[in-house]
Amino acid sequence: MEITNYITTDFKAIDSQEYVGVVKDFFNEINSSHFPVMDQGVFIGNLSAEDVETFEDAKKIMDYRYALETFFTRTESPWLEVLEIFAKNHANLIPVLDSSNTYVGYYEIEDIMSFFHQTPFLKEPGRIIKVRKGILDYSMSQITQIVESNNGKLLGLFISEATMDTFEVTLKISLGAINEIIQTFRRYNYEITSEHHEDEYINNLKERSDYLDRYLNM
Repeated sequence: MEITNYITTDFKAIDSQEYVGVVKDFFNEINSSHFPVMDQGVFIGNLSAEDVETFEDAKKIMDYRYALETFFTRTESPWLEVLEIFAKNHANLIPVLDSSNTYVGYYEIEDIMSFFHQTPFLKEPGRIIKVRKGILDYSMSQITQIVESNNGKLLGLFISEATMDTFEVTLKISLGAINEIIQTFRRYNYEITSEHHEDEYINNLKERSDYLDRYLNM
């Protein structure tokens, strides 16, 4: 399914000449953090629901043009890029422009998450493994090779956490022997940050620790 199928025009963009009082009532009716503003048919930015509450009712939205936020996405933008724009701008609604900068509608976060849930990464059954390694040492191609060399089928992966020194990568695997994959990652000096019942290394350490505890308490 194409992400553009989720573009909606349920509500018209706010006209820059509309009075603030009217727009406040509009925001009270919808559950949006922002909404696009148009001036003579041209998109000029997004009005924040929080900001509009501080404006004077008798003034027009154009009087507060300086407060508009200018984020948007394109009709050709992939869904992951759209999701990134949502996150960066702390918004639950993003206007969509075409290649000619014409406003065509907007995306809502609930619809994009619904699209995300239809991707094989979430929809297909599988197991999650999280690995961590130094920024200068990790390799996406190596991670893929480790999974596939153990007959694993990789549904997807992404960098789920980053520090100044390390990257944590989350993988979803639908096939393959999980323990063998985990042990191969360790042989390549990856730290396993997720927990797995099949992890023989951790199970052996736990058994030795339990044995030592029993010995010391004799």
